[in-house]
Amino acid sequence: MTDPQRLRRTAALVVALVLLLPTWSGEAHEIPSDVTVQAFVRPEGNTLRALVRVPLQSMRDFNYAIREPGYLELPEATEMSRDAAQLWIAQYVEMLEGGVNLGFPTVEAVRIAIPGDRAFRSYETALANVLSAPLAPDIELPFQQAMLDVLLEWEISDESADFTIVPGWAHLGIQTLTVLRFLPAGGSERVFQYTGTPGLVRLDPRWHQAAFRFIVLGFGHILDGIDHLLFLFCLIVPFRSIRALVPIVTSFTIAHSITLIASAMGLAPNALWFPPLIETLIALSIVFMAFENIIGAKLQRRWMIAFGFGLIHGFGFSFALSESLQFAGAHLLTSLLSFNIGVELGQLFVLAITVPVLDFLFRRWLPEVMGTIVLSAFLAHTGWHWMTERGATLMQYNFRAPVLNAAFGVVLLRWLMLALIIVGTAWVLKGLFGAFARRGTSDEPHAVEPVGVEG
Repeated sequence: MTDPQRLRRTAALVVALVLLLPTWSGEAHEIPSDVTVQAFVRPEGNTLRALVRVPLQSMRDFNYAIREPGYLELPEATEMSRDAAQLWIAQYVEMLEGGVNLGFPTVEAVRIAIPGDRAFRSYETALANVLSAPLAPDIELPFQQAMLDVLLEWEISDESADFTIVPGWAHLGIQTLTVLRFLPAGGSERVFQYTGTPGLVRLDPRWHQAAFRFIVLGFGHILDGIDHLLFLFCLIVPFRSIRALVPIVTSFTIAHSITLIASAMGLAPNALWFPPLIETLIALSIVFMAFENIIGAKLQRRWMIAFGFGLIHGFGFSFALSESLQFAGAHLLTSLLSFNIGVELGQLFVLAITVPVLDFLFRRWLPEVMGTIVLSAFLAHTGWHWMTERGATLMQYNFRAPVLNAAFGVVLLRWLMLALIIVGTAWVLKGLFGAFARRGTSDEPHAVEPVGVEG
């Protein structure tokens, strides 16, 4: 027999033996669908501690010994859990002290826990729990219900320094929710709650750090929000001179700033139907503006329409911002204004690109009237589909009349205050932009004349 034939037969025999081996009786498991991570972070002297609680089943690639009818063999599982904590938790979190990367933590203690023990109701009880004796071997703890508590530590030089965490625990489940509590030295507790991976999180940011984060967030949001971009595109299609766009874009900016800040301050309705209502109205704004472009847009009233729809878009911005405001620290107002600045920078970026492109398109390829009608028809078609889809979702909610009590009276007064702010702002803008629009009628050759009107 030749050597190649002998090698092939040997390989086939090895494969057959592997396939005939008995399966390990322990339990291997898939990625959990929903995982909640609870964590405390606290600097103490020269040590920064993080206490983390995760479901044991999120520690994958470990075959935990199971006894019938599905209970953990606790001694074996406890021995294995330290390696699991190192692989799945410690290697997915980094800490920075004053901008200096402290690297990965050391795993100081692990303990399998029962979910109902309420140990993570405070930092002190969580620390005492993870350092306590292991569970008794005869406890009947189903594998799917077991929790893993982990104590991580970093060496630090100053407990009052600025700390930044880079958590990457989203891999623990298909959808991972993290509740992170930071207890600064001599300060009040800060709570962060986020889904997935938030990136770099400054646990106690300075005002300029919060401002930069939210400027970037606002700039990215306007570029990612296709419905906001299409509405902005509707605004500029018939008016492409800078002079004509100033009152339109400015009124839109002021309007969405009012409702964005009002929503962050708790002045927006908190009913479940309110977000889908706003999303439907945003789609309606695209349809309305597109049809107005087709029948003939007028500069004198364009800023007023932009102001009205800007109020709606501001609530839409607030939905995207609501989860991120927790990263503002003590600088809520600074972060709100910074987010608005980022949105405006994003809008200016879009204008700087689209205005020259439209000018080139209408001068070289399409007659201006035809081009405006064709582009607006496409925008109206897209907005119409979004409006009908979102409207169908909105109609699935149960609308109930509010209970007329003292609490509703307080809410009503707050809404009236917001309405007064909106009316007062519109009155000021009318005085500013009314004369501006009358002087700017020379810019209106870019506007489409009403269809069917001669002269």
